[in-house]
Amino acid sequence: MKYTSKDKAIVLLSDGTIFHGKSVGIKGTTTGEICFNTGVTGYQEIFTDPSYFGQIMLSTVAHIGNYGVHNDEVDSDGIKISGLVCKNFSKDFSRPDADGSLYDYFEKKNLVAVSDVDTRALVSYIRDNGAMNAVISTDGKSIEELKEILAAVPNMNGLELASAVSTKEPYFYGNENATYKVAALDFGIKTNILRCLAARDCYVKVYPYNATLEDLNSFNPDGYFLSNGPGDPQPLTQVIETAKDIIATDKPVFGICLGHQIIALSQGVNTYKMFNGHRGINHPIMNAISGKGEITSQNHGFAVVREEVEQNPNLEITHYHLNDNTVAGIRLKDKQVFSVQYHPESSPGPNDSKYLFDEFVSYMKEQKGA
Repeated sequence: MKYTSKDKAIVLLSDGTIFHGKSVGIKGTTTGEICFNTGVTGYQEIFTDPSYFGQIMLSTVAHIGNYGVHNDEVDSDGIKISGLVCKNFSKDFSRPDADGSLYDYFEKKNLVAVSDVDTRALVSYIRDNGAMNAVISTDGKSIEELKEILAAVPNMNGLELASAVSTKEPYFYGNENATYKVAALDFGIKTNILRCLAARDCYVKVYPYNATLEDLNSFNPDGYFLSNGPGDPQPLTQVIETAKDIIATDKPVFGICLGHQIIALSQGVNTYKMFNGHRGINHPIMNAISGKGEITSQNHGFAVVREEVEQNPNLEITHYHLNDNTVAGIRLKDKQVFSVQYHPESSPGPNDSKYLFDEFVSYMKEQKGA
C-alpha cells in the first residue's frame, strides 16, 4: 500500500484543551459546537441532517467513509455539519452501488475534516466536561489565531438557527391526490420524515419556519406537523405563538425534536440546554402508555423540563429516556396533539417508533370520519 503523508490538524476546545490529528486533505478552518454521535452506520444521513447545523461532528465509530456515499441517503439538500472529527477516514469504499467517495462528497463542499484523532479520549473529555464550542483547523493556523477565531463563536444556548435551514418558499411533497393533507412547519425538516408521511397517503405542504396559521390554513390541511431543527427553541417566540394557534384549531398535531420542544413551550413548559445531548441510533426509550421499550435514533442538545410537564394538568408524559429519565414524548390530554424528542423516521436508525406516523394518520382519519 502506498504511504501518503498527511498535514497536521488541530482540534481546539473553548476551554483551551487541544487534541492533535491529521487533515484528510481539505484545507481550512471551521467552528461550531462539538458533539459526538454513537451511531455505527448512517454517517451520510447524519452529515445531511439539518439539526446538526452549526455543529462539528465527532464520530465514535472507528471508520468513516468505508462504504462511500449514495444519492438516496441524504436527509436534506446537502451537508449541514460544520466539520468532522474522526479516527480513521477512508477515501476508498467497498459498496458496489455507491455513487462516490465521502472524500469527494466533502471536497465539493470544502468541508473540513480531521482524522487520526484519539476519539475515545476526546469523547470521554466532552462527556465529562460537557458540550462546548470548538475550532478545527487543517491549514496551519497558530493556536493563538485559532483562539481568536473561537472566541467569536456564539454559544449554542440562546442561539436561533432554524431560520438558517428552513425553506424560503413553500413546497409540496407526495401525491396531490392523497387522502390526507398535512401542513408542515420547516425548522430543518429531514427528507425521510416527508417520505414517511407520503408513504401513509399524505400530501405535504412544507412552509417556512415563520409561516402563520393563516398561511398554513390556506392549504386546508387535515393535520399539522412541527419538524426537527437546530439550535435553541426559546428564541422562536413567534413560532411558539403560532403553535398555540395551531393547537387551538383542534386538528391533529405531531411534533418531532425541535417541534416537540415548541409544543412544550406553547403549553408553558420550559426547555433547557443539556450538559451533553443525545446523539446516536441506539438510545433506549420507554413508552409509558404501552409499557414497551423502543430503541431509537436521537439528535438533540435541548430537552423539556420534566417537573414542569408533570405539574401541567393538560400534559402527559408518553415516553421517557431510560438512561437519564429525560422527557422523550408528551401529549395533550384533551386534544390530538403529541410529540417526541427522538426521530421515529430513523434515517439512520431502527424502525421501532414508526408507529407514531400511523398514530398521526389515524387521528386525521378519525377527524375526517373516513
